[in-house]
Amino acid sequence: MGFILYLIIGGVIGWLAGLILGKDVPGGIIGNIIAGIIGAWIGGMLFSFGPAVAGIQIIPALIGAIILIFIVSMILKALRK
Repeated sequence: MGFILYLIIGGVIGWLAGLILGKDVPGGIIGNIIAGIIGAWIGGMLFSFGPAVAGIQIIPALIGAIILIFIVSMILKALRK
C-alpha cells in the first residue's frame, strides 16, 4: 500500500509543479509520476523541512519537481531548434 501511495503523491506533486510552471510534463500521467518522484529526490537532497506523506516531504518535493520540469522544458526547447 505504501508503494501505491508513493506513486499517487509523486503524480500529484508532478502535476502541481506543471501547473505552477504552466508547462506540460512530457509523458502525461507517467511523466507526472516520474517528475514527482525524481523531484522528491532532488528536493530531499536540497532541503529537509515541511510535512511528509508516505515518506515524501511535500514542500521540498514540489520545489524539486519545479526545478526538474524547468530543466527538462529548457532541454526540450533547445532540442526543437
